[in-house]
Amino acid sequence: MTIVEEILKSRKVPREEWAGFLNPDYDKTCHDPFLLPDMDKAVKRIAQAVKNDEKVVIYGDYDVDGVCATTILTDALPKFGLSVKAYMPNRFTEGYGLNSDAIKSIADTSAKLVIAVDCGSTSVEEIKLANKLGLEVIVADHHSIDDNDLPPAVAVINPHRKGSKYPFKDLAGSGVAFKLIQALQIATEKGKRADLLGFDSSKLGSANKSMRKTVGLSHGLEKWLLDLVALGTVCDIVPLLGENRNNVYWGIEVLKKTRRPGLRALMAVAKIRPNELTARHIGFVLGPRLNAAGRLDTAEMALELLMTSDNAWALELAQKLDKLNYERREEQNKIFVQATAQLDSSLLGSLGPNGLNASNGLKDEEVLVVAGKGWNEGVIGIVATKIMEKCQKPAFVVAVNDGVAKGSGRSFGDFDLARAIEATREHLTKGGGHAAAGGVSLDASKIDGWRMAVNKYYKSLKLKNQQEHLLPKEDTTMTVIEVLTVDLVNELTKLEPFGMGNEQPVFKLEGMRVKYVDRIGREKNHLKLTVSDGENQLKFLAFSPPEEWFVEQGEKVDLWVNLEINEWQGSQTVEGRILRITT
Repeated sequence: MTIVEEILKSRKVPREEWAGFLNPDYDKTCHDPFLLPDMDKAVKRIAQAVKNDEKVVIYGDYDVDGVCATTILTDALPKFGLSVKAYMPNRFTEGYGLNSDAIKSIADTSAKLVIAVDCGSTSVEEIKLANKLGLEVIVADHHSIDDNDLPPAVAVINPHRKGSKYPFKDLAGSGVAFKLIQALQIATEKGKRADLLGFDSSKLGSANKSMRKTVGLSHGLEKWLLDLVALGTVCDIVPLLGENRNNVYWGIEVLKKTRRPGLRALMAVAKIRPNELTARHIGFVLGPRLNAAGRLDTAEMALELLMTSDNAWALELAQKLDKLNYERREEQNKIFVQATAQLDSSLLGSLGPNGLNASNGLKDEEVLVVAGKGWNEGVIGIVATKIMEKCQKPAFVVAVNDGVAKGSGRSFGDFDLARAIEATREHLTKGGGHAAAGGVSLDASKIDGWRMAVNKYYKSLKLKNQQEHLLPKEDTTMTVIEVLTVDLVNELTKLEPFGMGNEQPVFKLEGMRVKYVDRIGREKNHLKLTVSDGENQLKFLAFSPPEEWFVEQGEKVDLWVNLEINEWQGSQTVEGRILRITT
């Protein structure tokens, strides 16, 4: 059995699925979009919009997934004869999801239909208002949803709805938007879905005569949208398995030769060679730059980058996003220092009587909640991730501005943030998300009460050994390093794309002898470790590791590592990134 096969076995991929896992078949992995709840209703309503020449507004979220989902529909729907316009809410003045002021402004236009992408599943009151003002709404979303309190939309397309027959539940928002386009394709293909042929040329209104021969998107052409699906899926940190793996696998191939000037420019500015692109580049290089727009300003710049056909303008926008991303890093680092200081020194009550007033120390609690006045709410989600990783506990970072608190949380293991938010909703004005990430809004005076409530909920679950979920799990164990070759690392690329649910393979190296320990970097806070199995040796790196990782020369250690290739002056060698060390 090869090492790649060992890894597939350790990850419990059924043997009969190995071939398909290593070589995804686009057509076989794509499920019927009409298995999604309300997809037929959505298609019929869009058909009506085409027939009546209605103007349609695509209302998206401001993160990468939302911007990509918005671009997918704004790009593709005109090919079906729709007149569309995108609306991107401002994170700082409007917040996440549909909001009443935006609904009112859209209703003042001549639009008759709103399609909410990557949001809308919990926007009950806002959609009621839309209906009252003469707007109908289609929701195409993937966030947690309460089937007992569905919004009064024409259609609520969400794979997480109870009773959904769709075989795959973990689509990103961009994936759901893509399925809507696939459904429209099916509805326009002659002889298929006769009950849904609202786009059939014989049924189009007279005002659409000029479109009769061009309405629709031929099968196969939708694949050019997969660059956007891949971006949204990787950056929204959903499992890269099943249909998501298929979409990202082929989306990366499309991204390598993307027709979008904006994405070509962004790769150039980020110094990415398109033919070497991986999911890691999407998650850690392209994604943060696209996200920077919505985190520090508005997401409209990112949307414009994805939509523009002007090469010069695309380059200018890409450079602006690159600069914003640098500013975003500076801002998040500043907040991280302040937040960890709040935990480490228990600077309690820093928000006054309406702030955090814990008496037993914040860092001793099971769910960490830190809050600060004036913190930029656009970057607190990243700070929450960093705190979670540092303290190995679920964490919320709350920004307080003008008496209003907005928080972003990150979790792991068995603590589901979406359920935690639902269980403490009495303290909140708004909240929702996924198991691993969520957001809340509340009055600043209620932060302390909510913090206690979310910790009480955590304790009620009686969870055990949660920190073990953060430890790297080895795919295979070795006592010799002779087999860790450049050829092996190249063979491991068959398992890509890597991401949540399909992480980069982890090798446990047992009984390695430490040959050299070097502190590197300007501040000597990074580690270069050379280990030997007695005959061969390899170098491994760790950036800003815990102090206990700086082991002594001659010690015997066990290492958990990812393998990488280092290229220097035309020569390739294997190096590794240290994930954990024990002595």
